[in-house]
Amino acid sequence: MAQEIEHTHLPIRGLNLHVAQVGKSDLGTVVFLHGFPEIWYSWRHQMLAVAAAGYRAVAPDWRGYGLSDQPPEHEAASWDDLVADVLAILDALNVPKAFLVGKDFGAQPAYEFALQHPGRTRGVACLGIPFSPAPPPFDAAMPEGFYIRRWQEPGRAEADFGRYDARRVVRTVYVLFSRAEVPTAEEGQEIMDLADMSAPLPEWFTEEDLDAYAKHYDKSGFRYALQMPYRAIPRLPNRMDAKFQVPVLMVMGEKDYCLKFPGFEAAVRSGAMEKFMPDLKITFIPEGSHFVQEQLPQQVNQLLIGFLNDHPNAGAA
Repeated sequence: MAQEIEHTHLPIRGLNLHVAQVGKSDLGTVVFLHGFPEIWYSWRHQMLAVAAAGYRAVAPDWRGYGLSDQPPEHEAASWDDLVADVLAILDALNVPKAFLVGKDFGAQPAYEFALQHPGRTRGVACLGIPFSPAPPPFDAAMPEGFYIRRWQEPGRAEADFGRYDARRVVRTVYVLFSRAEVPTAEEGQEIMDLADMSAPLPEWFTEEDLDAYAKHYDKSGFRYALQMPYRAIPRLPNRMDAKFQVPVLMVMGEKDYCLKFPGFEAAVRSGAMEKFMPDLKITFIPEGSHFVQEQLPQQVNQLLIGFLNDHPNAGAA
């Protein structure tokens, strides 16, 4: 499947970032922004679908992820770096305006890019993570064993992950995070202890898919992946005055554990996001998990292409 996708490295702000691409930009360019523990490969189904629909699909590995360069160890992970990287990628590819599609922590720089650079943005589609105008209150609202609180502790996740090879770590994350329950450890237990090798992979995620992820993490390791996003969450910008000037699509799996995060379900069900996003469409996928774009690609592709086609005159690029 991935053989049709071309790969290159772009010199972006002092780092060589790996970018996967497919399709011609007859109708425009769509930039896919992955989450954790994902890489460009998590968008393989969507990239081919939007390319077949007449769009150019571009999916980078974030800095420190996959085949992209690692930032210097002394540099703190910054959301501003991710936004600046997206802008530099568009410039390097001569793309004046693009649709942005973000998943998991990739949603945050997609939202922020649209706010900072509305003239470069045709629209935003995000999976699993609603727009939050302020950092979520994880420390106050979630137990000590909550995976984000654990992974925010310097050295703790590194020691936890370091007991296993990259393949085992990615396998465990895909098993745990495809469930509807929030991954939470008990006292004396680490997050990697919550699933063992006897737990089967989700039926939609093959051993070959796992190999693709493991190969990338064998190169990159998890050092920066734990910095961004987990230790950067407290530095999320305050956007109480945000007003999006571009159309937004929010896709939420009904069985995504993130719905149990404080304020997340209210954000997508109460109309709270409409205050910030005048042109907003929210769609729920009943069986969708946190990895809905890999789990149910046809449903996600249909929603995504419908959104792209519904906004044909926003300045094709």
